[in-house]
Amino acid sequence: MTRYYLHKKCLDQFSSAPRRWTQTAGFVMAFASALLAVASHVAADENMTPFKRAVSAPKGTLSSPYENPKSVASEGLEIYRSLDCNGCHGGGGGGGMAAPLTNPIWIYGNDDDTLFRVIALGTGSLSPDDSFRKQGYTRKGSEAVVGPMPPYGEIIETDETIWKIIAWIRSINPSATVEQ
Repeated sequence: MTRYYLHKKCLDQFSSAPRRWTQTAGFVMAFASALLAVASHVAADENMTPFKRAVSAPKGTLSSPYENPKSVASEGLEIYRSLDCNGCHGGGGGGGMAAPLTNPIWIYGNDDDTLFRVIALGTGSLSPDDSFRKQGYTRKGSEAVVGPMPPYGEIIETDETIWKIIAWIRSINPSATVEQ
């Protein structure tokens, strides 16, 4: 068979079924559109700052991706120190002008969602547009602190970084295990 014959045979076969082509093309276009919509949503989600995630996620939906927080705790300590968290919370998390991270008193709670939002949104008068309180967070405990927590959700670029800090906090504080 010559190339021309094969080419003509293919054309003849497909030209006799234009409706099938139209249906297939429509399906392919719909599938491609759906795939692009999902991809753009995922890309937008990946580019979301921790602050924006904390503001947009429903309360109670944020949780650590780490099944074993101890596996990333040392990285969390490095990040904690690099962001100068020790300036307020102490080098080992024992406190200073801010709440200690090593005692059993958790001012707002110790679940993943709350800790993520405390770091990302800040608290009190330092929380932009009072975002933390507007999401329904209130004090559960009391500690001698000089001022509220500043928001780090636009300074820290990824959610993963916050989760690593939380992993380190959990590694130094037995009472930091997640509330049930």
